[in-house]
Amino acid sequence: MPRAIIHVDMDAFYASVEQRDDPALAGKPVIVGGHPTRGVVLAASYEVRPFGVRSAMPMSQAVRRAPGAIVVPPRFSAYVAASDQVFGIFARFTPEVEPLSLDEAFLDVTASRSLFGDPAAIARAIRAAIAAETRLPASAGVASVKFVAKIASDAAKPNGQCEVREQDTKDFLAPLPIGRLWGVGQKTEAALKRHGLHTIGDLAVRDPDKLERQFPGIRHWWELSQGIDPRPVVADRAAKSIGAEDTFDEDREPGEVIPHIHAHATRVARRLRRAGVKTRVVQLKVKLADFTLITRRTTLAEPTDDGQTLYHAARELLARVTTSQRIRLTGVSAQELSPASDQLGLFAPPPSRAQRLNDALDRIAKRFGGNAVNTADVVEDDALERDDRPQH
Repeated sequence: MPRAIIHVDMDAFYASVEQRDDPALAGKPVIVGGHPTRGVVLAASYEVRPFGVRSAMPMSQAVRRAPGAIVVPPRFSAYVAASDQVFGIFARFTPEVEPLSLDEAFLDVTASRSLFGDPAAIARAIRAAIAAETRLPASAGVASVKFVAKIASDAAKPNGQCEVREQDTKDFLAPLPIGRLWGVGQKTEAALKRHGLHTIGDLAVRDPDKLERQFPGIRHWWELSQGIDPRPVVADRAAKSIGAEDTFDEDREPGEVIPHIHAHATRVARRLRRAGVKTRVVQLKVKLADFTLITRRTTLAEPTDDGQTLYHAARELLARVTTSQRIRLTGVSAQELSPASDQLGLFAPPPSRAQRLNDALDRIAKRFGGNAVNTADVVEDDALERDDRPQH
C-alpha cells in the first residue's frame, strides 16, 4: 500500500491573517512588509499579485508596481497564534506532522485512513476545519511522496486541493519546468537546458547512467522525475531539534529583538510538549545586517519543555552576542531531545507550578488559539507594530 502524504500550505498566510482581522482589508490588494524603501515583502495578498508583487521582493519595487496597494506592518504574534491553531488541527488527524514553517507542513496520513477515510477526504476535512476554526484559506496537495505533494499544493492554490495518484505521478510531473526539481537553481537549470533538459519529463526519459557521467549527482533528480522520494515525514517527536525563527521586515537593535526571542521560546516549548519531548540544549541563532550568522548554545541542568526556562537561557545567550550591527533574524531551537517522562512514581513529587501553568496555557491555546494568553513584552511589541499601521 503506497504512503499517503499531504502537504498543507496556508494561502498568503500573513496577508490572509491581516485581511481576516481587519474587515476593511478584505478583497483589497494588501502587502505585508516593512519600510517602503529598504524593507522586503513578507506576504502579498492574491489581489495584489496580478501587479507582479511577490514575497521577498524589495518593498520599493513592490510599491512601484502596485501604488494603490495597502501596506500593512507585520504582527508576528498574530501569525504565531494562527499557526498554533492550524497545527493543533493537524494533530487531530495524525501525529506524523513535519513543520516546514509557520504556514506549511507535511502530514503522513497513511495510518489515519482507517479512521478518517481516503487521503483526499482527510485533506478536505483538514482544510474545512482550518476554514471553520481560523477563518483562513489553505491549499493541500495529496500524493504518495513528499516532493509530489508539495508541487500538488502549489498547483492547487489558492484555496484548493490537488491529488496525484501514484500511477499518475510521472504524467503529472512530465510537463513541469526542470527548475521545479528540488535543488535545481538558476545556474544548474541553465546548464541542464543547454543539454536539452527543459522539462522534468525530458529528464525522466534519459538514461541515468549516461547522465551521471555528464552531471555527477544528477541521479537524485532523475529519481524525483520518476516520483521516487523515499524521505519520510519527520515529526517533531522524531526530530533531532525543534526551532522557531523570524526574519524581520526591518533590521533591529539587539534590545528590540528580546520580545521575539520570548515568542520563539514560547512556541518551541509548546511544540516540545505537543511532541512529548524535552530538551537539554538551547541554541540561539542571530543573523546580522551584513548576513553574518552567529549561533550560541547552552546545556541546561536538566531537560525541560518550559517556555520561560528556554527564554531565560536564550536571553543569556543573546547577552553573549557582541555586535554593533543591527539584527535581521533571530531564532531559538531545542537540541538533543529526549522523551518526556510524565508517569509519576510512588514517591515522585507532584507537578510543579510551571507544569501546572503550562498545562493550563496549552488547554487555553487549544481552545482559543495561541494568542489568547501571552507575555507582556510580546503583547507590547505587537501593540507598537499595530500603532504604526496606517489608518483606513
